[in-house]
Amino acid sequence: MDFYTDSQRQVQDQFDSRPLADRLGETIVTEEVNELHQGFIESRDFFFLSTVNGRSEPTVSYKGGGPGLVTVIDPKTIIFPSYDGNGMFLSMGNIVETAKIGLLFIDFETPNRIRMQATAQLVDDDPEMDRYPGAMQLVRATVDSVFFNCGRLIHKHQRVEPSPYVPDADGSTPYPSWKRIDFLQDVLRPDDQGRTENEGGSITIEDYAEKLASGES
Repeated sequence: MDFYTDSQRQVQDQFDSRPLADRLGETIVTEEVNELHQGFIESRDFFFLSTVNGRSEPTVSYKGGGPGLVTVIDPKTIIFPSYDGNGMFLSMGNIVETAKIGLLFIDFETPNRIRMQATAQLVDDDPEMDRYPGAMQLVRATVDSVFFNCGRLIHKHQRVEPSPYVPDADGSTPYPSWKRIDFLQDVLRPDDQGRTENEGGSITIEDYAEKLASGES
């Protein structure tokens, strides 16, 4: 099966890059995760996840956690957690609807990156769930393609510190400021109802905007 779509071929032909694209597809794109891929992927504590809904509308989400956020189970299978978020479930809902995902793993310090496409499903009772304390669900995906990608235009960044909101060994995580916004109190998930008063009380959207501007989540 051709790695490229007809539209991608059309643009390649426009810029006379079909032979180059063919050579790259033959040499760096694989349908399985190898040892080099695995070492890089499992060293990352964040990645970017792209999904698409049934209306063909894409979305991209930053997914963060601890090192090993994505685990390679075998050359064709990866897993990663779905942690508590804002309740919109855009990425997870898209996975349920279309199953197709893209993952971008980046090392901003080296720099280096890996791109992956996969077919995913949400699992509530996956046997690997214990790997991720605090996870609401697990995403289990079959790898369709994976390849290292040139890092020449990746701007180098230096890591300052990990997020304090990464779940700890028992799945606990600090209460985020956005859950204290006043107009959200009556629609928070049942587990969060009533917690705001014990976490400093409610705040306005303007208060939250100030916290975001200062780097507080």
